[in-house]
Amino acid sequence: MKIGLCGTVSVGKSSLVKALGGLEQFKEYEIATERSKYLRDQGIKLNTDSTLKGQLIFAAERSIELIKENIITDRSVYDVCAFTLSAQSILEWEQRTYVELLMVGLRNEYDVIIYVDPEGVEIEDNGVRATDPIYRDKINTVIKMLLTEYPPNKLITVKGTTEQRIETILSELKL
Repeated sequence: MKIGLCGTVSVGKSSLVKALGGLEQFKEYEIATERSKYLRDQGIKLNTDSTLKGQLIFAAERSIELIKENIITDRSVYDVCAFTLSAQSILEWEQRTYVELLMVGLRNEYDVIIYVDPEGVEIEDNGVRATDPIYRDKINTVIKMLLTEYPPNKLITVKGTTEQRIETILSELKL
């Protein structure tokens, strides 16, 4: 099964994926987590300064992940598209063309998309991600719009503690 998480910055997607990877139910899965620091160190602009070239690299990463048979990743095409649509330096027509390509070409390759709700989660400054609450809310709004406009095969919404999130996921997946 191919499972992709989506959600705005600093909601615990990477922590949740790592926790899922430690469960017996997912022992055969590849776990893909946070790559932002590596990408930033390569000179790729992140967050509000993202460029089309940077977003193409993110799309390539998601494509590579979707080649795997069993994977849980802390990013999905929904995140990539939300950041693209929110990028200041990417022209509007480039944004829409990019989103259409990813949503038509890759979205349905995920068996499950898990949306991580930011309600009650404080922004954590890891030195890489944006910490602006207005930007965080904007990304969340765009992700929710994309989930409505381009519904995934199966959508699971989680909130609360990591343990509560895991309980919801296992219940929804009947594991």
